[in-house]
Amino acid sequence: MQIRELSIPDAYEITPKQFGDDRGVFLEWYRFDKLEEASGRSIDLRQANTSVSKRGVVRGIHFADIPLGQAKYVTVTHGAVLDYVIDIRVGSPTFGQWDSVLLDTTDRRAIFLSEGLGHAFVALTDDATVSYLVTDVFNAPREHGINPVDPEVGLVFPPDAGEALLSPKDTEAPGLSEAAAAGLLPTWDEARAFYASLNRTGN
Repeated sequence: MQIRELSIPDAYEITPKQFGDDRGVFLEWYRFDKLEEASGRSIDLRQANTSVSKRGVVRGIHFADIPLGQAKYVTVTHGAVLDYVIDIRVGSPTFGQWDSVLLDTTDRRAIFLSEGLGHAFVALTDDATVSYLVTDVFNAPREHGINPVDPEVGLVFPPDAGEALLSPKDTEAPGLSEAAAAGLLPTWDEARAFYASLNRTGN
């Protein structure tokens, strides 16, 4: 597999090598050792989630308090989504910026985003099925959101996604500046310190 860091530090795009024949396709969509080699930290997966969304559904922007937070390893098993990672770590050199990766059943890419980063996606097809591996179990009081249509963040949804469909919870979530003013956002320093604590080499 090929792994590259995105323009947002501590987020990675993973492109697996696919082996196809007349029976179908085989691939490794997650390898802990390859991801640790690329990211310089250990990954302790504790929960797996699946969502199924109709075309135009937007889920996010979601994040959890550090520590432990929830790092996420995300892929699509049916359909297609455009997946976004948003840097919400106050003090980060890329604070407020975002990057995206197309997740579909053609290239079968995955995205890994570290704890403290915001995550969202928009479904580009009906029955878009997204599977997430996460590093901690769901803990409602420590889970937060930012409005995915906040103009300050400026996520761009592709035209083929159609009309954006948001949950009331995501629609009512604060904007980036409002969340920062309320003290909801992680900081760059605390995030980096937490990642360092997960580094097997201690560097």
